[in-house]
Amino acid sequence: MTNVDYKIIVGLEIHVQMAVRTKMFCGCELAFAAEPNSKVCPVCLGLPGALPVMNKKAVEFAILTATALGCKIAEFTKWDRKSYYYPDLPKNYQISQYDLPIGSNGFIEIPTKAGAKKIRIRRVHLEEDAGKNIHTAGPFSQVDLNRAGTPLMEIVTEPDLNSAEEVKMLAEELQRIVRFLGVSEADMQKGHMRFEPNVNLHIKKGGGEHKTPITEVKNLNSFKALEKSVAFEAQRQLDNFLESGEVMQSGNKKTFGWDDIKEVTVLQREKEEAHDYRYFPDPDLVPVVADKKWLKEINSKLCELPLKMQGRFVSGYGLSDYDAGVLTADKATAEFFDSSVKAGGDAKRVCNLITQKGLKIANEKNCKVSELGISPQRLAQLAKLADAGQISATSAVIIFEKMTESEDEPDKIAEKLNLIQKSDAGELEKIVDEVIAANAQAVEDAKSGDKKSKKAYGFLMGQVMQKSKGTANPQVVAKILAAKLKI
Repeated sequence: MTNVDYKIIVGLEIHVQMAVRTKMFCGCELAFAAEPNSKVCPVCLGLPGALPVMNKKAVEFAILTATALGCKIAEFTKWDRKSYYYPDLPKNYQISQYDLPIGSNGFIEIPTKAGAKKIRIRRVHLEEDAGKNIHTAGPFSQVDLNRAGTPLMEIVTEPDLNSAEEVKMLAEELQRIVRFLGVSEADMQKGHMRFEPNVNLHIKKGGGEHKTPITEVKNLNSFKALEKSVAFEAQRQLDNFLESGEVMQSGNKKTFGWDDIKEVTVLQREKEEAHDYRYFPDPDLVPVVADKKWLKEINSKLCELPLKMQGRFVSGYGLSDYDAGVLTADKATAEFFDSSVKAGGDAKRVCNLITQKGLKIANEKNCKVSELGISPQRLAQLAKLADAGQISATSAVIIFEKMTESEDEPDKIAEKLNLIQKSDAGELEKIVDEVIAANAQAVEDAKSGDKKSKKAYGFLMGQVMQKSKGTANPQVVAKILAAKLKI
C-alpha cells in the first residue's frame, strides 16, 4: 500500500431495459431466452426499405423516470443515428439521442453512512440495443438478433461518485426506483440493467494535482462486479501512475472489460470520441414533442420514491433503517406493509411478520407478499391479537402461514388451532400452584438469588407453559410466579 493522497472520481452510465411488450422501433415481441433470431423482422434486421415506428410507451417510461429524477424534460427531442460497425448491429448504426436527450440536469440521492448524498444526473435518453454475439458453439461466432431493437433507457451521472461503495449504492437505489415506477423489471440476470463506470483518479503529488486517464468498464451486470471492478480499476490506475506517471490527455481514454473469474479489468480498445460515431438526425423518425397535456398525464403516474418511503418508515413508524430497507426493496411489499399499519397494525409487529415469515413463504411460492391472499386488514387484525396478548409471537407466525391457506379471520384460526392465550389469573394461578408443589428444589433455587436462580425460574416458567399446553399468557404467568416466589 502507498500513502499517496488521491481521490476516486466515477461517473456512471446505466442502461435500463424498458418493461414494454415490443421493441423500440418495431412490433417484435421482447422475450427472454427465446429461440435465437425468432423475434426479428425487417426493421430490426436493418433490411432495405424497412421503416421504424417509435414505441410511445417506452418514451413515456423514460419521461416518467427522468421526472422522478428531477430532470428538466425536453419539450422537443429527436432521434439520431450513431454510426459504427459491429456484427450484432445489422444497420451499421444505432438509433439513439445525442444533443437533445429526453431529460437533463437531474439528481439521485443515495443513502451513505454520512447521510443522503446527492449525485447529479447529466442526461436521460432512449436508444435501441444491439444483438448478441455468441462464441461458445465452436471455432466460430454466431449472432442472435433477438435483442436488436430492445428499448434501452440510458442514465448518465456526473462524476460525483467517490468510492466503489458509492457506485454500488447508486446502482442499487436506481434499481429500486425503476421498479417502484414500474418502468423496468430491472432483473440483471436477464440483462435488464447494465452498468458502465467511467473511472479515474485525482492524485496530489509534488505540490500539484494529476489526473489519470479515464477508463470505461463495459457491460457489468451485477452489483458485485460493479463494485469490484471500480475498486480494482482505481488501484490499477494508481499503480500505473506511480510507475509511469501517465496522466489524462486527449485521445488516451480506454475501454476495459471485466473478467469475473480472475476479478481483473482487461483492456479492450481505445475509446471512441463523439465525432467518431458521425451522429446525425435520423430521417425516418419524426421528432418527439412533449406537450403539457401529455406530460401531465405521465406525471400522474409518479409515486413516492423508495428512499423517501424508507425514511418515512424509520421516522414515522420507528423501524430500523435495515428493516425499512428490506420492506422498500419491493414496492408492492412496502405498500402492503404501509396499508397494514394504516389499518391499525403495530408497525414493528407487522414488519416482523412480513420479514420473518411473509417473505420466506412468498419466495417459496415465487410471488410477492401482497399476493399471498392476506389483506392488509387481516394482517392488522393478526398484529392486534399479538399485541393484546391473546396469542404469542410464535403463534402469530403460525397463524400467518395458515392465513395464506384460509380466508378465515385470524382469531378464528387461533381458536381452531387452540392458540388463544389464557390470561385468566385465577385459572393460571392454579397451574402455577401445581408446578410449585411438584418442584420444591427448583422453587428453593429460584428464591436463592445465586447463580442457580435464573435457570430455576426459567424452568418453572417452562413447566407452567408446558402444563397449559402453551396457551398461558407468559406475562401473566410471570407476575403470578414472581408473587408466589416473592422475588
